[in-house]
Amino acid sequence: MLVTPRSLSAGDHPALRPLREAGYRLVRPAPGRMPQRDELMRSLPGCVGWLCGIEPVDAGVIAAADALRIISRNGTGIDNLPLAALAERGIVVRRAEAANARGVAELALLLILAGLRQMVECHEGVRQGQWPRPLGREIETATIGIVGLGAVGSRLADMVLALGASVLAHDPLAPPDRVRHPRLRRTSLEETVAAADAVTLHVPRPPAGEPLMTAAMVARMKPGAVLVNTARAGLVDEGAVLRSLQDGRLRAYAVDAFATEPPPLAPLLLHPRTILTPHLGGLTVESVGRAASVAVANLLEELGRAA
Repeated sequence: MLVTPRSLSAGDHPALRPLREAGYRLVRPAPGRMPQRDELMRSLPGCVGWLCGIEPVDAGVIAAADALRIISRNGTGIDNLPLAALAERGIVVRRAEAANARGVAELALLLILAGLRQMVECHEGVRQGQWPRPLGREIETATIGIVGLGAVGSRLADMVLALGASVLAHDPLAPPDRVRHPRLRRTSLEETVAAADAVTLHVPRPPAGEPLMTAAMVARMKPGAVLVNTARAGLVDEGAVLRSLQDGRLRAYAVDAFATEPPPLAPLLLHPRTILTPHLGGLTVESVGRAASVAVANLLEELGRAA
């Protein structure tokens, strides 16, 4: 059984115990870090199951998986997997639906609050002997724009509504009864972006082409607004965000998702009003445990069915 999520590969997580008890040998090619392509290709032969993280996987990697029956993600996103190649081979893909949603939603809330109060800029200023005192915003009077009302977005909506905020939500696929509240209104993407004091993204990576937050969409944002991305790299036109920070229109940009991890220190990442976290939205004791338990259960269920 191949185990590659960074949160599970470094030690003996109790959620993995059922795999060992079922007689599987656990293969960890890169303990505590994201495996490289060649490490995956060397490790996959003979593995019937793969407890998979966010590492990029291509059709060539899958070609090396001579015995693989199932890939079980310890999260929701599967845009790192070559789904067509997997379907052609008959390899099942399962997800740990909503298992880490609470952790990601809490981080998004933290980043919204940090952006509204410019906490990182203040922190760095005080450490450098300065005394910055920017005029912040209280969330109770703010309008929060939530793009995506799935497991994370709906939990975040509950949190900010409980704090007194109003919510504009955009998700054409979510059912109408998802998060009903007098202060929540479903709107278009354009209105959500234009009217919100903070916009937070909770949608999959777009297909190849334009990001969701194009330069035109970033330009629609209110002066003094905050943009938060805890979802996926590729959702945001980073050049447009940098320009908006530089001209003072955007209050803050907070990001937990990067195309390369760790990312190169580009100008956007070095801007004083950019808030950076190292892809730790689901990295809580509770979320890691839930996601691992669901992923392991999915593996055992599918392999038991195929036996």
